[in-house]
Amino acid sequence: MLLNLLEETRYEKVPVKIYPNDTEASLDVAKRIAIIIKQKQAKGKTAVLGLATGVSPIKVYTELIRLHKEEGLSFKNVVTFNLDEYYPIQPNSAQSYVRFMKEHLFDHVDIDMANVNIPDGTLAEQDIAAFCMAYEQKINSYGGIDVQLLGIGRTGHIGFNEPGSAPNSGTRLVTLNNLTRRDASKDFGGKENVPTKAITMGIGTIFKAREIILLAWNGKKASIIKKAIEGEISPDVPATYLQNSDNVEFIIDRDASVDLTRFDTPWLVKDCVWDDMLIKKAVIWLAKTLDKPILKLTESDYNSNGMAQLATQLGPVYNINISIFNNIQHTITGWPGGKFNADDSQRPERANPAVKRSIVFSPHPDDDVISMGGTFIRLADQGHEVHVAYQTSGNTAVWDDEMLRYVEFAMDFARSQSQDAAYLEGLYKGMVSFLKAKTPNQSDTEAIRTVKGLIRKGEAIAGARLAGLQDQRIHFMDLPFYDRSKFDKNVSFEDDIQQTMQLLQEVKPHQIFAAGDFADPHGTHKICFEIMLEAFNRLRQIEDWTKDCWIWLYRGAWHEFEIHEIEMAVPLSPQEVLRKRLAIFKHQSQKDIPVFPGDDAREFWVRAEDRTQETARLYNKLGLAEYAAIEAFVRWKFE
Repeated sequence: MLLNLLEETRYEKVPVKIYPNDTEASLDVAKRIAIIIKQKQAKGKTAVLGLATGVSPIKVYTELIRLHKEEGLSFKNVVTFNLDEYYPIQPNSAQSYVRFMKEHLFDHVDIDMANVNIPDGTLAEQDIAAFCMAYEQKINSYGGIDVQLLGIGRTGHIGFNEPGSAPNSGTRLVTLNNLTRRDASKDFGGKENVPTKAITMGIGTIFKAREIILLAWNGKKASIIKKAIEGEISPDVPATYLQNSDNVEFIIDRDASVDLTRFDTPWLVKDCVWDDMLIKKAVIWLAKTLDKPILKLTESDYNSNGMAQLATQLGPVYNINISIFNNIQHTITGWPGGKFNADDSQRPERANPAVKRSIVFSPHPDDDVISMGGTFIRLADQGHEVHVAYQTSGNTAVWDDEMLRYVEFAMDFARSQSQDAAYLEGLYKGMVSFLKAKTPNQSDTEAIRTVKGLIRKGEAIAGARLAGLQDQRIHFMDLPFYDRSKFDKNVSFEDDIQQTMQLLQEVKPHQIFAAGDFADPHGTHKICFEIMLEAFNRLRQIEDWTKDCWIWLYRGAWHEFEIHEIEMAVPLSPQEVLRKRLAIFKHQSQKDIPVFPGDDAREFWVRAEDRTQETARLYNKLGLAEYAAIEAFVRWKFE
């Protein structure tokens, strides 16, 4: 058993423990920290904790609070040192790590705040070097850190030790990486509001801890986790320095582990149990690795690339190639609503009923046309009863000056019609006054949110009409959670679920299309999907029409499903690609430079076209027909 595990993990250069989810992992980490505190307490000694901020440790802190309140865990013998802090920043700022630690831990336990140490974001810059030296000396005065919690950024940073950091670096002032600032932009209401610098413990400081635990959750961290665990040690990925430590352990959930070799390409490290999906994945991987069409793969190709077991057990390999080629071929359909009076045994969608009621759930007012605009158009053109449900107003993603321009237009129009514009003028002055005093990430007033939402509503209507929808089939849900979450972190979704149930009962769809971007579990797409799924699952218990309803997942503008995952591939003609582009153009507030562009500088329509063209190119390279573009879908499987 040990030999098998060592073989599986031979690419991994640090100890890794993988949990089913972040909740189980966090409970275990909190238990480990509690044991250290109690052991120190029993000896009359101080427990010294190195603490991190961000999403990763939140559930650890929640469990520590529970242990304090329900099981009597005391923090009176605890001294803490936080990894980092933005610079400059005030401790009462919504984004400061002082405030974060108070809200998520310190205000809820019996720790002496005199024992809490967090880098000071209010210092004069000339005083920082002395502060950093004193921070190091204070850690040493307690005999060093007993256990250090770490997260990991997408640049591979630990603390704010960005690419280029030295392995022996100490506490210091650093300049933040562009990607790090982009990732923080949502918290600050825009990247331009994110501080350019931070004070951080150094990698050398972190290494002195007697125990180091790095936490990472969800698929968004999978690629950087693979680099940190399996990659070569490099200043380009500071987390790789942890490979030199004898005291480190990576604690990750299943989603964050998916790119590790033992899960991503397990045939390279062990004998596999070859189910249909794994065979398909392996054969596609082999074709892409060798840049060969599937039907040209040979037994030698299999044997030379870790797939000899598959060739031996299920060969000859040409039969495997034909089977996988046919499987991929059958995912392609020009009839996303099913082709009536046709044999549907090899098609991804059912032939009957001839006219289907389809509903496209769009988390934001443009996800429908960006992500599946060609399929949207095809369904309408083929005569299906297509509905679109815009789940949120999307008001957060409208520039302030764009909003004012619309109010100015309304005032000018009122004056041109000799109407009293006094109300609008008063509203406008209030808006301008608010925006002048607006702080980073401060929520807009209700009037501003309303105007921004109406801007996006008008754009969405124009886009849906261009796709061929009738106005009565365009639904604006404006789910309450979206605005409510701006003011209250403890959000209930019950009214959102009830509203979704009502719409589903009204439409009774045969098909549901929903956003399947789950890499960020706290993102709007994930929340909107969970609301829809909960509503549908409740209806499954009481309404018969749900038994004939299929749910198809689509992806957003940033990335596509892997080829082996795709179950329905809808090819687009050049004319449909152009029509989709024009539908995206209707969302003028999102053109050029959107408020939240993500990591990609391309406009949404360019990203969408590049993504679908790349999917078509990959299909073609595997030996299938050449199309202008392909939109891809995966069918949701109920447990």
